[in-house]
Amino acid sequence: MTSNLFLTRASFAADLAHFGDRPAVLTEGSTLSYRELAGRVEAFAARLGTQRRLVALAAANDLDSLIAYLAALTAGHPLILVPGDKPAALDSIVAAYDPDVVLRSGGFPSFEERRPGTVHELHPELALLVSTSGSTGSPKLVRLSHENLQSNAEAIAGYLAIGPEDRAATTLPLSYCYGLSVINSHLLRGAGLVLTDLSVVDPCFWELFRAHGVSSFAAVPYTFELLERVGFAALDLPSLRYVTQAGGRLAPEQVRRYAALGSERGWDLFVMYGATEATARMAYLPPDLAASHPGTIGIAVPGGAFRIDPVPGLDDGELVYTGPNVMLGYAEVPADLALGRTVEELRTGDLARRHPNGLYEVVGRRSRFLKIVGLRVDLGQVERILDGLGVRALSTGTDERLVVAAEGGADVRLLGKVLAQQLGLPRAAVEVHGVDRLPRLSSGKPDYPAVLALAAASVGAVQEEPSAGDGPEDLRRIYAEHLECGAVRDEDTFVSLGGDSLSYVALSVRLEKVLGALPADWHLMRVGDLARPARKAYPARRFLAPLETSIVLRAVAIIFIISTHVGLFTWPGTAHVLMAVAGYNFARFQLAGERVARLRRQIRSLGRIVVPSVAFIAFAYLVTDRYSLANIALLNSLIGPRHVTAEWQFWFVEVLVYVLIFLLALLALPWVDRAERAAPFAFPLALTALGMLGRYDLPHISVPHTAPVLWLVGLGWLMARSRTTLQRAVVTVIAVLSVPGFFDDAAREATLLGGLLLLTWLPAIPLPRRLHRPVGVLASSSLYAYLTHWLVFPLLEPFSPALAVGASLAAGVVYWALTQRIVGAAGRVRARRAPGPRKAPVTETASTR
Repeated sequence: MTSNLFLTRASFAADLAHFGDRPAVLTEGSTLSYRELAGRVEAFAARLGTQRRLVALAAANDLDSLIAYLAALTAGHPLILVPGDKPAALDSIVAAYDPDVVLRSGGFPSFEERRPGTVHELHPELALLVSTSGSTGSPKLVRLSHENLQSNAEAIAGYLAIGPEDRAATTLPLSYCYGLSVINSHLLRGAGLVLTDLSVVDPCFWELFRAHGVSSFAAVPYTFELLERVGFAALDLPSLRYVTQAGGRLAPEQVRRYAALGSERGWDLFVMYGATEATARMAYLPPDLAASHPGTIGIAVPGGAFRIDPVPGLDDGELVYTGPNVMLGYAEVPADLALGRTVEELRTGDLARRHPNGLYEVVGRRSRFLKIVGLRVDLGQVERILDGLGVRALSTGTDERLVVAAEGGADVRLLGKVLAQQLGLPRAAVEVHGVDRLPRLSSGKPDYPAVLALAAASVGAVQEEPSAGDGPEDLRRIYAEHLECGAVRDEDTFVSLGGDSLSYVALSVRLEKVLGALPADWHLMRVGDLARPARKAYPARRFLAPLETSIVLRAVAIIFIISTHVGLFTWPGTAHVLMAVAGYNFARFQLAGERVARLRRQIRSLGRIVVPSVAFIAFAYLVTDRYSLANIALLNSLIGPRHVTAEWQFWFVEVLVYVLIFLLALLALPWVDRAERAAPFAFPLALTALGMLGRYDLPHISVPHTAPVLWLVGLGWLMARSRTTLQRAVVTVIAVLSVPGFFDDAAREATLLGGLLLLTWLPAIPLPRRLHRPVGVLASSSLYAYLTHWLVFPLLEPFSPALAVGASLAAGVVYWALTQRIVGAAGRVRARRAPGPRKAPVTETASTR
């Protein structure tokens, strides 16, 4: 339905081989030359085919995504870019535009060819389609041509004087026009790209920065806040040549400060102004003027020009930009892909003035847009989203927070979460207030200042409310106590601080007691965001509240395991449910950050299992004659007796450790790490398939007295990665087909299957709030109760099985609490002895990359 011809190619993508053996892409463990990159791009372009097709790419900051992007450009396939970490955004684009090919986080591992040809009419100039300023909640896309991309890359490379010796780190997402412009402009000049998704608060990022001699650093305003926290001013960065800033207005005092710092340390600060509709950049402030004119956006980029059109009733006019990088126009439906140029200039919507020296200054916005953490938020779209949910609302806010008034008795907490997800904003940046009636002026028009006042009133009310234990300092203390670290900062998250399944339960219960109901993704939220007083505006607590299914399963399983061993009642099968829970939690807590950061976290988590287990088993070895040195070394399953003895009592711990060591070793391989990132659902699916070999004893290798569990751990991992109904259905089918026959015990298999289905389909189970803490304590101490009960229950079983069960659980709680105190104290001692401030860990906020 479309021609194979298109008008131009962007040379920065098509002429890669021109730079020969110069380094093009540098990662933590490898370097790819321009010649090699060109070969991979050519191979992938061949896979896309010669007939032009519409391609959608869920892009990450990885090599596969870069290759797919460049291949689509060189082969002339119009490409829709969406963030790889927002599945809902891709689903929305696929539903709205029906692409012919869908690529998820990089190409080869997830090449979904939906049809051999195309059903679309594609204009010859169309090269790229992207959401405005990183917005992911709307199918409205910017249509960019090859000329747009090429001209803007040339302009940027020109005023930044990018040369072949330069190297840029991917501190911003490839799917964001600012991040993409860094890639385009550097490839144009044969410079190197240091591909990474590490956050700037991760020490590993700066190690990579220095190791590869990075010369340019791209930042949005929020990035500068993080730089303050990592002590950027004191970092030794001899290769740094310049810092660029865009993505929103940086406060003039910050511009002055960083311009002065750059002058002192030998690098330049380029303040820039742009929009997706202009492919990226429209203006830049020459570094020598940053200190004296910090409030301006500077001058137009080479090839571009500004004018200011009057706005009736206002002193300042609207800034209008013209240049070869101005988009072809917008697309809102597939038919728009056939359109050519529909705009000749870009009306920015910003109110501006021109200084006598020729510098432009933006003084306000004409239309109703906010820019929060570098993302442009259309307030009209916010109200349309809520209207689609049957909620009448008004929205306003600042460049720090979206404020919404919702009419009626809607669940404001749920609405806030929905808006954050659809708009791609941090949850803490969305504030929803319930009102009886929407505020309006006497004329009947919406009273937006009254909506904004709701935020101030909420904070004021909270500050007057006497409460203890809910301030930032208290939350940081709680995190430090539970995660055995000496200091916690506002930008830290549970995952970045090394939290795992053992510490997750106790901390979540403690936080819920302090803050009320927690968001489902609280373990990925910054401590500072959880501590915000606005959380007090949430509805009053109800009798029942949801508790995560994985937590409930852990508590129930340890009760059933001990009761079965004691003989209070018999209900086998729950130990293998816990194996699936282990895989589920491994995927949630152990897979964040770069490979080295992951490995460190996985080793720490493994140590939290091995150390208390070995310590207790050694104690049991000394006070009884039941166990051997093989038990202490956790090797009984491999070298212990082949017949059933007491030495087999710790099989669960041993096999769990074996599986975790296998996963740690597997993910330590760089190519495996890349495969897992590129295919987050397919990878555990393959791991489950590998585990099925043991499940069905295909190699005829088995460990006596234990059942193979890798497939269960893989299934748990797969459950954690299931984002859609189809994916959960796939997991269900695998479970239903593989569980029967596993034990040759129908009741035991029903227990295992029931646990798997609960974990797959029911994220939380409503429980009385009074039970949350005891259930959480039992779940947290489940490993310790499993260890200790072997010594406790034989002493009491002859008198009372129920007492034996209760005492075994209590002993586990005591051992858990004792271990927590010892490890916490050790962590604080290490922190006090460590030189200098604690190294800041990785945070997973996409906008800071």
